[in-house]
Amino acid sequence: MKLRFAALAAAALAVATPAMAELVFPSLSYRTGPYAPNGIPYADGFADYMTLLNERDGGVGGEKITVPECETAYNTEKGVECYEATKGSGALAYNPLSTGITYQLIPKVTADGISLYTPGYGRTSASNGTVFSNVFNYPANYWDGASVIVKHLLDINGGSLEGKTLALVYHNSAYGKEPIRTLQELSKKHGFAFTEIPVDHPGQEQKSQWLQIRRDKPDFVLMWGWGVMNAVAIQEAVNIRFPMENLIGVWWSGSENDAIPAGDGANGYKAISFHGTGSAYPVYDDMKKYVIDAGKAAGDGSNVGTMLYSRGMYAAMVLTEAARKAQELSGVSAINAAQMRDGMEALDLTEARLAELGLPNFAQPIQASCADHGGPGSAVVFQWDAATKDWNAITDYIVSDADVIDPLIVEDSAAFAAENNIPARCN
Repeated sequence: MKLRFAALAAAALAVATPAMAELVFPSLSYRTGPYAPNGIPYADGFADYMTLLNERDGGVGGEKITVPECETAYNTEKGVECYEATKGSGALAYNPLSTGITYQLIPKVTADGISLYTPGYGRTSASNGTVFSNVFNYPANYWDGASVIVKHLLDINGGSLEGKTLALVYHNSAYGKEPIRTLQELSKKHGFAFTEIPVDHPGQEQKSQWLQIRRDKPDFVLMWGWGVMNAVAIQEAVNIRFPMENLIGVWWSGSENDAIPAGDGANGYKAISFHGTGSAYPVYDDMKKYVIDAGKAAGDGSNVGTMLYSRGMYAAMVLTEAARKAQELSGVSAINAAQMRDGMEALDLTEARLAELGLPNFAQPIQASCADHGGPGSAVVFQWDAATKDWNAITDYIVSDADVIDPLIVEDSAAFAAENNIPARCN
């Protein structure tokens, strides 16, 4: 009888205590609320790629991956609660998909020694690794996105925007406000007028904003939206007959869910992305075999290959490649959070490696360093085809204007360092 109770106690302990050898990547997801249509495909892509590695490869370096999921509903307070509830699980890195949550987590992850990965979102100046030791936002940030859009507009306007007017329709939050300073500086450099048009959460009511656009007649409208705001904005643009090819969204305003509701009217709408999309990449053959057809997908399979599914998959790919680098550097497979951080900082994601992963030409290479947590800062312009319901790349990768952005990053990160008494690293 004593042996039986001892066995039961051991089994209970094994269930209650996660195996420390597992590689733990919590998913602070949102499958409920007004931002769920965007949060769901991203969370599915993130989870499915991790499942693929487990099922096909036995994990990374022989260590299985676990992805505990915690619902935030895109709420900053809930996101912080999820972090506190999951960080003790052996978490190696967080990818919260929220600028508001990111701002709150930066001091926490730094104190706890855990990595925060915010590709294409979060605090832009966190790309400066000399100040932000535990935050990584490669391959590109919001300011890169603003610059890439302006460069595209320069390209299609003979190299000059002198006398043109650009309006920014933005989610009235930390996220939406991020590109304003950059666009102000770019307007000085290129001679265009710049106006700001905020949209309050969640963005279902935008009549007044688009009446203003109809009245002021800006030449181009940039959109920094998320969730239902995007679809509403595109429909309102259709309603006032704004030229779709002159409406350009950041990468968080360029999903199928954003464009499809407006039907044929959305044809020609543009958005940027720092990765490819669609199911034509070789990785999807294995995804189908080991995850989708095997009944192990995180969702119902309807989001596979879409823009935001691809982005969630991209984030999972980068994190697991950083974990692989951490294993290489440390000489152990069961890495801890400190070793994971070192792997993030030493990530060398080459074109050859992307091809090996079944993602040839899917994204730009990344070579991180102690100082560079931001990556190449480039993106592609995609255009929506309403007939086929596809995003088509219409440019090569466009690199952002470092002459404008780098001084802004230095200025903002230096102010953060002074305010928080952070000594410079990487000397």
